Amino acid sequence: MNKLSINQWAENDRPREKMMRLGAQALTDAELLAILIGSGSTDESAVALMQRVLNDCHNNLNTLGKMSIDQLADKRYKGLGPAKAVTILAACELGKRRQVEKIQEREKLDSATAIYNLMHPLLQDEPVEQAWLLLMNHNFKLIKRVQLSHGGLTETAVDVRLALKHALLCNATVMALCHNHPSNNPHPSNNDDALTRQMASACKTMRIHFIDHVIITDGLYYSYRDEGKL
Repeated sequence: MNKLSINQWAENDRPREKMMRLGAQALTDAELLAILIGSGSTDESAVALMQRVLNDCHNNLNTLGKMSIDQLADKRYKGLGPAKAVTILAACELGKRRQVEKIQEREKLDSATAIYNLMHPLLQDEPVEQAWLLLMNHNFKLIKRVQLSHGGLTETAVDVRLALKHALLCNATVMALCHNHPSNNPHPSNNDDALTRQMASACKTMRIHFIDHVIITDGLYYSYRDEGKL
């Protein structure tokens, strides 16, 4: 009976498609390794080949990482040549390096000063207004920053619905808005006030904490929260 190649498997069983549907955590070690090598041989699929390699390593990824290129490219493993062996060992090395890397501390944006310090380098030299959304978790740690608009010299349009969409997709529970004034005048305009009210109202409806709207200039900032207007 002829063995099926991965391309002949049901789509839901193929490693790449399975990862796209369910995430990497749903795949076995052999399936993840099969994605790296791409293909096996005419005699066995990439998954079956990697199951056999792992079996020889007592199903231990640490043991696999200690193998040499020559050991992995051995004739016992038909379809696993030097190039694929290098790919596997490179992935093992990245895994080791990730373990020793210090987890990057995300910025805590619980004040207007912290927001200003984060965004000032980005906005200080911009000749036109830009509006940015800062999405945070409940500890005020930054999840993501998103540019909402890139406008003119005196104003920029912001779609409140788009801002909330970004927040919901990122599971953010806290949100801040900031934009620059190229004129270097930090005081808000009537449009800025209206936008702040709209954003605060929309966030209240969606149970998202709208922490602040900060207007950034080169050296100064205006905080709606600090000014008691939020």
